[in-house]
Amino acid sequence: MKKQGLNPYLPSWEYIPDGEPYVFGDRVYVYGSHDRFNGHAYCLNDYVCWSAPVEDLADWRYEGVIYKKTQDPLNPDGRMCLYAPDVTVGSDGRYYLYYVLDKVPIVSVAVCNTPAGRYEFYGYVKYADGTRLGEREGDEPQFDPGVLTEGDTTYLYTGFCAVGDLSRSGARVTVLASDMLTVTEGPTVVAPSEPYSQGSGFEGHEFFEAPSIRKKGDTYYFIYSSIVMHELCYATSKYPTKDFVYQGVIVSNSDLHIDSYKPAAKPMFYSSNNHGSIVEIRGEWHIFYHRHTNGTNFSRQGCSERIEFREDGTIPQVEMTSCGPNSGPLAGRGEYPAYLACNLFCRDEAIYTGAPGEWMDSRFPKITQDGRDGDEEIGYIANMRDSATAGFKYFHCEGITKVKIKVRGYCRGAFEIKTAWDGPAYGRIPVDFTNIWTEYAADLVIPDGIQALYFTYTGEGGASLASFALSVSWQLND
Repeated sequence: MKKQGLNPYLPSWEYIPDGEPYVFGDRVYVYGSHDRFNGHAYCLNDYVCWSAPVEDLADWRYEGVIYKKTQDPLNPDGRMCLYAPDVTVGSDGRYYLYYVLDKVPIVSVAVCNTPAGRYEFYGYVKYADGTRLGEREGDEPQFDPGVLTEGDTTYLYTGFCAVGDLSRSGARVTVLASDMLTVTEGPTVVAPSEPYSQGSGFEGHEFFEAPSIRKKGDTYYFIYSSIVMHELCYATSKYPTKDFVYQGVIVSNSDLHIDSYKPAAKPMFYSSNNHGSIVEIRGEWHIFYHRHTNGTNFSRQGCSERIEFREDGTIPQVEMTSCGPNSGPLAGRGEYPAYLACNLFCRDEAIYTGAPGEWMDSRFPKITQDGRDGDEEIGYIANMRDSATAGFKYFHCEGITKVKIKVRGYCRGAFEIKTAWDGPAYGRIPVDFTNIWTEYAADLVIPDGIQALYFTYTGEGGASLASFALSVSWQLND
């Protein structure tokens, strides 16, 4: 069976949130911050890069560390973290990496001759008089840089605006000269913060953080995280520095607002912040975003979905899936790891993982791993207690007659197999107490066609789910 693209699109042991995807040459490159599994804060690791050939988005390659936090002159001891970056190609053909350290209000820049080589510190964004952007009287602190270069001009979008903070006006754009550092215009507001949004059209979806900018045809798409955090919204304009009009939500990492298969207000995944952007790959557009794992804010994984554009240039919201960059539904046969769950919930309809540093308690299922940060092992779902449901979308099912699951834990009950989160069970697979991964199976028939698969645990204790396998009637040695 041909290797398939999956969500998350990187290995389960890699934690790259805040993804900024670009096509350079014949490869897709993703730049982001770098969480640490079981970390105590955001973005504890150095920047790394992953890439894939444009013709095969299942074949991601680790490019290695591209920039270390200690390379910035302000951070020789590494006490500050590298927050979400962005990359652009200057008029000189070099690649420029823009980032902000976690305790300073300024934008740093590094440079490299290749997309995923070893970047070197280049300088700080500054005004013509040498004052650094973010340090002049009246400046707002810089955060989450997003960049777009056209000719000799680079547009730098930054901002962080919490609800009720009167000191932050919104997302701002600053125009830079061809040296990629010197301010020539701005900063000016392109999307308002919550206190200043009345009459703007952004009400209820005001700018919070994560500005990113793309251009499609003659239209600029400003992608950002709104004040409700779990959603990536967008606004459009014919100009890079003004007249942005709010358009809607592209994706929510708790699958809120989508009402095609559930009530729009029902969360289908535990969420918190979100950050990402869009990219065109061989004529198809994708949104890259991140989800939350391990019951905290600090172990985020990159995901992607294909998106469509209506004739008027607007983007309908997409649902979270397990397919990621795959060209269609996954094959309805073979074994799939449980960490591919795009829906994960229980009867306690919590939306958020909790404030930074807080751990979800054992009532809630979570995607996790056993090893340390960087260990190349397969993730799994822990804490599946009575009513916990893991959903996987979508599969091309044909002739499925048996389902196997791999489970461990102090549990006694059964997993029900459904094709809708609230639908009838097509069968039950009993499980029992075991402290090692144990396979259980049941003969059952999944209806043919494009199906979602939901596994709901009912019973005592807590089960961990490592994988499931689908078998068809003509397969042997099952």
